[in-house]
Amino acid sequence: MSLWTCPDCQRRFGKRNQQHECAPAMELQEYFSTGPDRERPIFDAVWRHLSTLADDDGEGVYVEPLSVGIFFKGRTTFAQLRPMTRWVALSFNLDRRLHSDRLSRKVIAHSGRFHHVVNIAEPAEIDDEIRGWLTEAFFDDVR
Repeated sequence: MSLWTCPDCQRRFGKRNQQHECAPAMELQEYFSTGPDRERPIFDAVWRHLSTLADDDGEGVYVEPLSVGIFFKGRTTFAQLRPMTRWVALSFNLDRRLHSDRLSRKVIAHSGRFHHVVNIAEPAEIDDEIRGWLTEAFFDDVR
């Protein structure tokens, strides 16, 4: 998986000269120093799983903390964690539309993929079903 690095902000993208808001990513420690306490354990539960994934070339998931949330990237951003008032919104893109009571927002179709959101209040909610969706999202992205 070949990624392009913006020479100005040093963020990585799947396409050369990818249009983006040119703002440097933060360090994880810096990101978590300002957010709600519940955010780090949820990130840890998601990261524990995503850090085990790699594509056929051995390339894995890249973590990009920004002021608005944490982006998980393969070729593109395939999942995000965004802090909300009472939970963390976990969003991910799949090549198919899910039908589940766990989804918290209307599924949005874009560019042949489907954007899904699940509200996570505690790390225990990152179960086999969620891990399966995240795995699928990563491999849909890097194909």
